Amino acid sequence: MNYKLIAIEIGDLIKWDISINEINRRGSAILSFKRETFPKEGIISERASLVYDWIMTLAKKRMNNDERNELLVQFCLRLVTEEQVSKVKKILKDGGVHTTTNSTNPTDFHDRQLHQEIHKHCKQLYLNQHYFHAVFEACKVYNKMVRDKSQEVKDGHSLMLAVWGPDGVLKITPCRSDTDHNVQNGIKFLSAGIMQAVRNPTAHEPAVDWPISKQDCLDILSFMSFLFRKLDDAVYYKEM
Repeated sequence: MNYKLIAIEIGDLIKWDISINEINRRGSAILSFKRETFPKEGIISERASLVYDWIMTLAKKRMNNDERNELLVQFCLRLVTEEQVSKVKKILKDGGVHTTTNSTNPTDFHDRQLHQEIHKHCKQLYLNQHYFHAVFEACKVYNKMVRDKSQEVKDGHSLMLAVWGPDGVLKITPCRSDTDHNVQNGIKFLSAGIMQAVRNPTAHEPAVDWPISKQDCLDILSFMSFLFRKLDDAVYYKEM
């Protein structure tokens, strides 16, 4: 992979179209590491220089090549306008990086044996590499289904704390023994946690500032699938 060539050509492409702050903001959000500074010959644009440093820092990181290339593609595509996407893909391809990877391969998704609601609402988003929106959709659907089954008007984090647990109306155990109580509380805190850690950020932050990788997307969808199955098993019970 010719990361140096890619870094030079991407920097040259975007040097008039994006601010320095935007380059650094997107680099920090997508790449999640500290940018290093590299010697440059012939690069006089500060914007092009920043892009070069971000990409060359990524090239130095010890990680799986597929993961590195996926991050590179995400970073480069986030820097450009829609009109420039085809040029970016050509630059990446010429440098040995393909923009159509196994991210669109349905095998990874199907192998997880995810809940039917995940398939219904998130499969196409995942296959289109919209990982941010796939996990957001899963959280929204889970939230709605919990509200409907519990007949509760609360939402999100407060909803999960109210309806799960030994004193809630959704029961997956008889709530008699300590173990029963522990399981109920566990589902309560897991459900509340996913609302706070995933649903709230994806609801309030732009996708470019809160990137979600393919691996994180699959892991979150698997976790959500577990919660959907617990919801399927739950019985509505309200003491009179």
